[in-house]
Amino acid sequence: MTEAALTISSKNYSSWSLRGWLLCRMAGLDFVEQVVPVDDPTNRAELLLLSPSILVPCLMHQGIRVWDTLAIAEYLNEVRPEAGLLPKTLAARTRCRSICGEMHSGFANLRSALPMNLKAHHPGFKIWSGARADIDRIMTIWRECFAEHHGPYLFGRLTMADAMYAPVVTRFLTYGVKLDRDCAAYCDRIMTWPDMMAWRAAALIEPDELEELDMEF
Repeated sequence: MTEAALTISSKNYSSWSLRGWLLCRMAGLDFVEQVVPVDDPTNRAELLLLSPSILVPCLMHQGIRVWDTLAIAEYLNEVRPEAGLLPKTLAARTRCRSICGEMHSGFANLRSALPMNLKAHHPGFKIWSGARADIDRIMTIWRECFAEHHGPYLFGRLTMADAMYAPVVTRFLTYGVKLDRDCAAYCDRIMTWPDMMAWRAAALIEPDELEELDMEF
């Protein structure tokens, strides 16, 4: 019998669902997926960035309900500390939490201009200044982490930060964002992470579609 249930939405479009799912996998949690269809009005509003709150993913574990991806990350760190979702030292944990928080609350221009869509590919996509500033900031975060912790992931080994930034990696690939060598190599590592490969494979065969996010740019 599985010990938990994780409610998610579209694997193709939902960056928050991807983060929550990766975190649960990293924590070694035995969970079942409960999928909310894209034609559900609340779910659709979240995916199109029209909802004032984000309630998916939602984790049910041992009678406790926790939603919001950052809250899920902190909860899993408490119940599964051996999974190492946070780095070992205080300084690294603090930085990890800071950049996770920045991803959680920021980069609105990137989210709206380059929506997550694993099935799509838009080479030569025109990136306007607002999204470009977000991209530059993300690359700066990554470079600083590589300089301090020497890779191959943001804090050396996989942590919650890599789960939080994984959807950004898919956006960079979907829209052909030009990256320096280190950032491009990091994207390759994330996309060949077995859990990420499993998510992408499922996303590519997902039947649901959102016309608003499948438009020709």
